[in-house]
Amino acid sequence: MARKKAKTLAMAMALTLLIGTLASCGSSKGTADKPEASTDGTKPTSAATKSEDLSPLKLTFFAEDPNPNWNNMQDDISKVITEKTGVTLDAEFAVGDPQQKIALIAAGGDYPDIISAKGDIGKLVDAGAVIDLTELIDKYAPNIKRVLGDNLARAKYTNEDQSIYAIPTWSAVDEKKFVAGGGFELQHRVVKEAGYPEIRTVKDYENVIKAYLEKHPTDENGNKNIGLSLNSDDWHMYISVTNPAVATTGGSDDGEYYIDQKTHEAIYHFRRPEEKEYFRWLNHMNDIGLLDKESFVQKYDQYKAKVATGRVLGLIDQDWDYNDAQQALKTASKFDQTYGHYPVTLTKDYKETSFWPTGFMGGYGISISSKNPDPVRTIKFLDFLASDEGQILNNWGVEGKQYVVENGKRVVPAEVQERINNDNTAFTKESGIGFYWNMMVHYGDGVKDSTGNYYTKNFPEQLVLGYSEAEKETLKAYNATTWKDLFPKEEEFPEKAYGAAWNITIPGEDEVTILANKMKDITWKRIPEAILAKPADFDKIWDSYMAELDKAGVKKMEEGFTKYVKDRVSLWSSK
Repeated sequence: MARKKAKTLAMAMALTLLIGTLASCGSSKGTADKPEASTDGTKPTSAATKSEDLSPLKLTFFAEDPNPNWNNMQDDISKVITEKTGVTLDAEFAVGDPQQKIALIAAGGDYPDIISAKGDIGKLVDAGAVIDLTELIDKYAPNIKRVLGDNLARAKYTNEDQSIYAIPTWSAVDEKKFVAGGGFELQHRVVKEAGYPEIRTVKDYENVIKAYLEKHPTDENGNKNIGLSLNSDDWHMYISVTNPAVATTGGSDDGEYYIDQKTHEAIYHFRRPEEKEYFRWLNHMNDIGLLDKESFVQKYDQYKAKVATGRVLGLIDQDWDYNDAQQALKTASKFDQTYGHYPVTLTKDYKETSFWPTGFMGGYGISISSKNPDPVRTIKFLDFLASDEGQILNNWGVEGKQYVVENGKRVVPAEVQERINNDNTAFTKESGIGFYWNMMVHYGDGVKDSTGNYYTKNFPEQLVLGYSEAEKETLKAYNATTWKDLFPKEEEFPEKAYGAAWNITIPGEDEVTILANKMKDITWKRIPEAILAKPADFDKIWDSYMAELDKAGVKKMEEGFTKYVKDRVSLWSSK
C-alpha cells in the first residue's frame, strides 16, 4: 500500500509542479548514439537551454556514503553546476551507521529532497518516502535516457513493482576498468628491499612483511613499525576484513553471499570451507605478531592516522578507504611508504577476481523524496549531471583551470597534475572533482565522447601521470605499466547475469533483511574472536560460529536471498 501511495503522490506532484518547457526526448539506444559535438569540436553540448528555469532552488540531500572533502558547493565545479541549473544542495553525508540513519529518516517522515540510500532503499519505499521516477525520466531527462539506454530496465524495483525509485548512479555504463584499487597493499620500500619477489599468495605477502620487520622493527624515530593493519570500524569491516575472504578464494564480490554462477543459488559466504582457511591465516598473522593488535578496536580516524605515519607496511583495503592517509604521505614526500596493489589469493589454486565483470549493475542510485518541493527541477538538475557537459565537468574540472584543450585533446597542465599528486585533499576541496560521481548517471572508464576524448581520467596514459617515481619503479620491476597489469583480466571470467548481488534491493521488512542483520551481529563478533584466538582454539571457535549461524536461520536466509537473485536474473533478461 505504501508503494502505491508513493506512486500516486509522484504523479500528483509531477502534474502540479510542471515548470519550464518539455525537454526533447533523447535516444534510448545506449552509447552508440553519442551527443553531437559543438561547432568547435571540443566542448560537449549542455542540457540547459535559454528557456529553462534557472532561479535559485535549494534542495536538501542525504547520502549514505561519506564525503569528507565536501565544500558546501563553494568548489569550482559546484559553482558551475549552480550557474547552469540554479540548484544548490544542503548536503548531509553519513557519519556512523548509515543504515540506522535511513531507518530514522523513513520512520520520522521528514525526508530530504534527494536521497542516496544504496541498499536501504527498501525502507524508504515501504514508508512511501520516495516517488516513482519513471514518468519524470521519460518527460524531462533526455540525457539520463540516452546514457542508460536499455539499461534503464535494470532500474526497475522488483518483478512485482516495476517502478523506478532510484536512478542507478553507482554503476557506470560501458565501463572498462583500468584502476586496480584493491587487492593486498604493500609499501614500495618493502617490496624493493625484498628484491621485488612474486607476491601471489598470502604466504608470499606474509614473507615480505616478516622479512622487512625483522630488519626494521622501528621507524627512524624509534616507533614500532606495523606489519598489517585492518580497518574494522563499523561498515569498513566488510571492506578490510570480510570481503577479502571471498576474493582470495576465487569468489566474486557479491556482498555477504557466494553465488553459484550456473544455478544462482546463494550461500552465506562465510560457510565456505575455503574461507575458514583464510581466516585461519589471519589468526596465524596475529599469532606471530604481524597483525596490528589494534585492528579490531581502532576507529576509522585512528586507522587513517596510523597509516599516515608511514609505519604500516601492509593493508588489505580499497584505495578510496585509505586515500586520505596516502595523500598525507605524499604531501610529506614519503612516496616509498605509499602502496602498490597485488592480486593475492590463499593459494595459487585460486584466481583473484577484482575484475570479474558485472555488466551494468543497476541497483544503488539517487531517489527523489515525496516531500521534494519541485521534482521537475530536481530531475532536470540530475539530467544536467548526466549530460556530456556535466560528466566532463565532474571528471575533468573547469576548462582553463583544471584542464585545457590542446589539438582537440583534453590535457591536465603539469602544475595541476602536481597538485593532484602531492596536495590532493586541498585540490579536491577547491575543485570539487569527483563529488558528483555517485549522484549522476555516467559513462565508465574507457568510454570516449563525440570529440574522441575519454569521459574520465582513468585511462592508462593519464593514470601513469599520477604515479610517483617510487610507484613507477615498482611497476617497472614487475614489467607492468599500471597495477591492473598484475591482475587477471575481465575476459578470464563470465559476465554475471545479475550484476552484483550486493546491490540487490531487499524490502526493509523482508525476513531476509531481518535474518541478515542477525547473521551480521554474529559474524562481526565471531570473526574477530577467531582471528585473535590462540591457534589451538581456532577450530573450536569456528565450529561454534557455524553452529550459531545455523541456529539463527542462515539456511532460511540463503533460500530467501536466492529467490531475489533469480528474480533479478528474470527481470533483467525480460527487459
